[in-house]
Amino acid sequence: NAMENRERAVQLLDRMGRIAHGLQFSLGLNPAQWEALRFLALANRYSRSPSALADFLGTTKGTASQTLIALESKGLVKRTRRVTDRRSVDLELTPEGEEMIERDPMGLVLDAVSQLSKDECDTMNGLLGGLVTSLQRRIGLPEFGPCLDCAHFCEAIAEPEGQSGCRCALKEDEVPQPDLDRVCANF
Repeated sequence: NAMENRERAVQLLDRMGRIAHGLQFSLGLNPAQWEALRFLALANRYSRSPSALADFLGTTKGTASQTLIALESKGLVKRTRRVTDRRSVDLELTPEGEEMIERDPMGLVLDAVSQLSKDECDTMNGLLGGLVTSLQRRIGLPEFGPCLDCAHFCEAIAEPEGQSGCRCALKEDEVPQPDLDRVCANF
């Protein structure tokens, strides 16, 4: 029965989420703190801000701020005022934060996914990606994604040393090669 299959899929997604959530009470951090560290490790320069973090976590700015305060007190995140706008803050992982990411408990989930073939993984990524996008749109959560897949992506530009980047039409700025695969809040 198709409905039973759909209900089973929802049950499995829920169970997977609960397992992943439980794994993240680890090394003195909670799941929100781990997710914040992961986001900052993946975010491009335009997206390493408290408001982008709040959007990514699907929470309020106040709750995201409390998460950041905890991570700062543990020496894992550093806030700096933006040179261009003193009211804005840039976030970055400290060396200790980068070391913590290397110990991410979600590595256990990665080990389980690593048992899948490339084709199975491609299929799963396509299906789960579609579900996430559909759900985000339905409940009004912003989407995040890499520059190369973004509607604001403009022509590729040549950079020094043979690297290539792109131009972001929204920010009217050049995006260097290292940021092209990073998560952007303006996706």
